[in-house]
Amino acid sequence: MKLSKHLRPFLEYLEIEKGRSPLTVRNYDFYLNRFIGWAKDPAASEVDYEKIRQYRLFLNRLEDPERGPLKKNTQNYHLIALRSFLKYLARHDVQTMAPEKIELARQGAREPAFLEAMDLERLLDAPTKSDAPEILQKRDRAILELFFSTGMRVSELVNLKRDQINLERDEFSVRGKGDKVRVVFISHQARYWLKQYLALRKDESPYLFARHDRAAGSHNDAEAQPITPRSMERLVKHYAASAGIPKKVSPHTLRHSFATDLLMNGADLRSVQSMLGHASITTTQIYTHVTNQQLRDVHQAFHAKRRGD
Repeated sequence: MKLSKHLRPFLEYLEIEKGRSPLTVRNYDFYLNRFIGWAKDPAASEVDYEKIRQYRLFLNRLEDPERGPLKKNTQNYHLIALRSFLKYLARHDVQTMAPEKIELARQGAREPAFLEAMDLERLLDAPTKSDAPEILQKRDRAILELFFSTGMRVSELVNLKRDQINLERDEFSVRGKGDKVRVVFISHQARYWLKQYLALRKDESPYLFARHDRAAGSHNDAEAQPITPRSMERLVKHYAASAGIPKKVSPHTLRHSFATDLLMNGADLRSVQSMLGHASITTTQIYTHVTNQQLRDVHQAFHAKRRGD
C-alpha cells in the first residue's frame, strides 16, 4: 500500500490518541506530504536507508527564494515527522524501515535570546506611553507583564479564559504542550495591570484578552473575539521597536527572559523546567551557559591573580 494511503489515519491518530494541537497536525501533514511527493509516493516497504539518505541530501540542498536554505532544525522537523510516521506504521504491522535508523542533522548549540533589565523595563512600559486608546494600553501592558511573569507560550496565553484567573491568588493552571497541565505564577505587576484592563471590559467574551477596535476604542462588543497568536506576536514586535530595542524581540524572547531571570537569581534548573513546562531538562539546559553565576565567581576569584589589580 502506498504511503499516502496511511497518512490520513496517522494524522487522525496524532489528533485523537496523542492529543497533538491542530498546528502540530498541520505541520506533520506538510512535512510528510513533502516526503511523499519527493519520493513519488512509495510503498511503506520501499522506504529504506538509501531513500532516507537521498531525502536528507534533498532537504539540505533545498533553498527558498526568500528565506534561503532550510535551517538544520527545520530539516530535523521533517525527519522527526517521518520517524513518528514510520513508528506508527510499525505499530500497525506495516512493513517499513525501522524508525530509529533515521538520524537527525547535527545542530549547533542554541543560544536563547533574552532582554537585559533596562531593555525589558522599556518594553514593559511601552504600551502605557503610546497614544492607543486606554483599553489597548492596559490590555497590552497586561499581556507583556503576564508573558514575563509566567514564561507562557503564545498559544497558551491566547487561549486563557477569564474564569481561569483568580486575581485574589497569585497562581493558576495552564494547559500546555502535550495537553500537560502546570502551575504558573502572577507577579504583583501582572496582577495590577490585569485588574486595570478587566475593569474596562464591558463585553461578555470569556477570553482573558480580547480584540478591540483600535480606532474607536470600543470595548462593548458582547461577542468580542480573542486576540490571535499572530496579533500577539506583532504586538510584542511593535512595542520593542517603539521602545528603541534594536534586537529582534518576540513573545518567545520574553519566555527566555523569564527563565534567564529566574536562573540568574538563583533558581534551580529543575524548578525552571517545571515552570516552563519542558518535558525534558535537556531543553532547559540551553539557559545554563548564560546564567552560570558560579563560573563567573570562580573566574573572578582565581583568574590571573599574579597580574595584580
